[in-house]
Amino acid sequence: MDRGARAGATAAADDKPAPAPPPSKLVAIAPLATLDAEDTSAPIKKLTSQLEAAVASLGGMRVMPAAQVADAIKKAKKPQLRACEGEVTCLAELGKLVGAQIVIAGQIGGLGDSRVVYLTATDVATAKELRSTTLGLGSNEDPTAPAGAIVRLLDPGKHRGTLHFAIDVTGATVYVNGTRIKLDQTNNLSLDVGTQAIRVTHPEYRDFVRFIDVAYGKTVDVAVGLTQYPIVRRDIQGNPINRDQQVLVDPPLYRRWYVVAGAALVLAVISGAIVASQVRDLPNTPCRIVGSDDDC
Repeated sequence: MDRGARAGATAAADDKPAPAPPPSKLVAIAPLATLDAEDTSAPIKKLTSQLEAAVASLGGMRVMPAAQVADAIKKAKKPQLRACEGEVTCLAELGKLVGAQIVIAGQIGGLGDSRVVYLTATDVATAKELRSTTLGLGSNEDPTAPAGAIVRLLDPGKHRGTLHFAIDVTGATVYVNGTRIKLDQTNNLSLDVGTQAIRVTHPEYRDFVRFIDVAYGKTVDVAVGLTQYPIVRRDIQGNPINRDQQVLVDPPLYRRWYVVAGAALVLAVISGAIVASQVRDLPNTPCRIVGSDDDC
């Protein structure tokens, strides 16, 4: 092959279109139900719209709105699919009906303004529950909670928040749930959503220990004020405390070992002589009458 042919082949290879991205998954939102009946109240309609928008914002996902799912159930004349009650086989059949790969369904519980939505994500092909989560409804509702719930169901690896540490000393070590963590240059740390055990240590300071709630998509500031010990290692000097000189003095003559041993030997000799003299004065007969020189 000549040089021109090679160049033409290379150009043809470069002109090949890039591989197509994988097809996006269709996620169907089943109508949210209360006591096995579809809930059409204004707060639930708002929540349904938030869930649909959260699914549409995820990469590689397409959403089928709950209204379209309800119409498909009505046209198929399968009213039992409106009240699956979280049953995976029923949800899988619903997904096959609308051509979805994943079905998100929710059951609403509670009374008054304090209500909880139990959400599940079901894989249609295997008829198995992928994940589940809960979502609170009420006056203190978090506007980011619906998006966080969808991320937890469909892409749990991104269900994280951030802690920003403001530490007043250098050289401190940070532990999260007992594991040593290295902070980046901005002192930010990305963690899973939930309660995390934080401990900040330093050789010269008392430990900082806190349990901190990490929220989805939010940054929580952690002000670490370490308290220094009253006495630290660098304040201790290496000089000896007692500088007295020790001088060894010989004991007096009468306390020296050879003098004491000689005195003991002399005393033993004298004691032996006294005992020997007393033995020589004893009578040679077996016995003698007291007060008389006559033998017994």
